[in-house]
Amino acid sequence: MKKIFRILSLCLISTFLLVGCGNSKNNEKTTETGKKIEEKSSVKAESVEQKKVYVTPEWVKSVIDGNQEESKDYVILEVSWGDEEASPTYLKGHIPGAVHMNTDNVESEEMWNYRTPEEFEKLMKDYGITKDTTVICYSDVGTNSADDRVAFSMLWSGVENVKCLDGGLDSWNKAKYDLEEKTNEPSKTDKDFGVKIPAHPEYVLSIDQVKEKLGKDENFKLVSIRSKDEFIGKTSGYSYIKRAGEPKGAIWGHDTDDGSYNKEDGTTVGIDVVEKYLKESNASLENETSYYCGTGWRAAIPFLIAYENGYTNVTLYDGGWNEWQMDDSLPVQVGDPASDDVEYKTVKELPTDKAKN
Repeated sequence: MKKIFRILSLCLISTFLLVGCGNSKNNEKTTETGKKIEEKSSVKAESVEQKKVYVTPEWVKSVIDGNQEESKDYVILEVSWGDEEASPTYLKGHIPGAVHMNTDNVESEEMWNYRTPEEFEKLMKDYGITKDTTVICYSDVGTNSADDRVAFSMLWSGVENVKCLDGGLDSWNKAKYDLEEKTNEPSKTDKDFGVKIPAHPEYVLSIDQVKEKLGKDENFKLVSIRSKDEFIGKTSGYSYIKRAGEPKGAIWGHDTDDGSYNKEDGTTVGIDVVEKYLKESNASLENETSYYCGTGWRAAIPFLIAYENGYTNVTLYDGGWNEWQMDDSLPVQVGDPASDDVEYKTVKELPTDKAKN
């Protein structure tokens, strides 16, 4: 009798161990037919402040998983120039639910400045975006400024909660989160955007405002976010811009394309780096700073860094060098203004053989 009792006890213990170990190790459920299905984990990242722009892949995943209360209404934009077939990564694999955003949707070909408020109103409806939608932008890698360009346009328009995936798709892949290859169409809405576009016209300076401030306002600093060769006039940096130089009075703020605004892991630098670059030209974050590049992409990055750190004395000169060099009468500098190796002239006097090959 004792032998039978011991056998029954061992069987019960073995059964308990097998069931318990199986559930804890594999985290599996079974269907009615007994087929095992694996449960996917739900990511719960800490919430971030509304003005925080650059966010982790964990935060984006937690939004997708429904674990960010303030971001239940969200849109994820995979941003690059051209349609989705021209995207480096969209059809190869994108963040689940992401829709493609062509940068042409936010800027026009005339000078590659932002489109009209009326065009933005239509764009927002076409993509199901209101001022209360959380808009998450990303590009293929962290050094691609296409997503920053679109993110800035969303803030300018009036979207209150705008994010960029820090480090781009590279960071998502490093986190080993899933991708999908199917095309996602934007979900149109008939809802009113909720505020007159642009809600923040003060974020952008026109060429006339820049001309007015340069040379007259000592606190104003026009900061070039371009390569050193572009800044000193060796090349325009663009195949369609024939002249090279900078607006007279501009200072250099380093280039985003060469990694100056990225950490070793591809994520975005902090406000201390922006401060360091300004200090090189005897400027600081206490100055009124307006960032520009060729057509506004690269310049969006230092603006967004300053924005998320609470600075309100920063703007974007949207027209950049492309618009400046279209006016023959405007003053320019060629060379480094911090040295004796600089020339001052007008746009009309510049050679027209400086386009990027």
